[in-house]
Order: sequence, then structure tokens, then C-alpha cells
Amino acid sequence: MKAYDIKRGNVVEHNGTTYQVRAVERSAPTGRGGNTTYRFQLYSVPGGVKLDLSLRADDELPEVDLTRRTATFSYREGDNFVFMDAEDYTQYLLGPEIVGELAGYITEGMEDCQVMLKDDAPISLQLPQHVTLAVVETAPELKGATATKRPKPAKLETGIEIQVPEYIVNGEKIRISTETGEFAGRA
Repeated sequence: MKAYDIKRGNVVEHNGTTYQVRAVERSAPTGRGGNTTYRFQLYSVPGGVKLDLSLRADDELPEVDLTRRTATFSYREGDNFVFMDAEDYTQYLLGPEIVGELAGYITEGMEDCQVMLKDDAPISLQLPQHVTLAVVETAPELKGATATKRPKPAKLETGIEIQVPEYIVNGEKIRISTETGEFAGRA
């Protein structure tokens, strides 16, 4: 798989070790996009050992052949997240080393999650591209504020904090990209 196709949540192999991609950062030194590089934050599966890796757009990382199962989030058990298979109702217990930063996007009854299995053991999680969360705490809207690009911090129902436009108010439901962690519009 080419570097430019790799997304957060993919599971790849590098130097004989299996890694889950936790973050992707793209940098193009020129406006034309020549010599674009991609910086990946990889965590070994299992184990959770971090590796930072930089690749050019056309470099390849082999994707690991995994079984993907569509699942729904059921409940939390301590630090673990329990997902139920949408077809055969198998329960998958995913620890914090698998869920990682995605924990801030998981809400009760969340559907269309992808649990990746290797030898029938869950090793990775992919959430839907966008999730809807409620704003629980943000500064009040400034009088006369326009839809400018001046962001403000907002705390969401799951406890994470992101930057939102000035016009967003407490109690409002917003869409967030699970790939970038950024505001993606009102819900």
C-alpha cells in the first residue's frame, strides 16, 4: 500500500513487525506537492511500542491481512471497551493499548465500527469517518461574531477538547472527523 493511501487505523508491517497507524501527518515542502512526505506514528501490535516513520508518497508499506468485523460499542468495563459483532454477536474486549486516542470519540451504542482480528484476537479498531458529539462546555458566543476562522476550545461529552468556530454553543451537537480530530460541521 502506497504511503499516500495509508490512513489512521490501518495495520501495516514494517521490518517484520505489525503496527497500527495512530497518526498521519502530511508535509509538502513546495506548493506543487513534489517530494511530499508522510510522517506516521505507529504502535506495535501487540505491545504498543511507538515508532515514528517518515516515507515519501510513493514508498510502500505492506498492509497486514486481517479479518475485519463490523461491530457496535456495547459498554466499558474498567479501562476496556466491549464491542459486539454485528453479525454473530461475538463480544470483543479491546484494551486501552488498542483503542488509544479513539476513546474520546466512542459513544454509547456507536455502530459501524471495524474491529480488526489477527488469529481471532482483536488487534485494531477503526471508527466511522465522522462522529456526532455534544458540546458540554465552551465560551459563550461573542456578540457580533461572524463565521470567521477564529476557533475556541470546546469540551465534548466524552471528555475530549477540540477547537470549534466561535458560533458553536453549549449543548449543540457537532460532527468531528475521527481521522484528524477536527470540527467537521454542525450535526
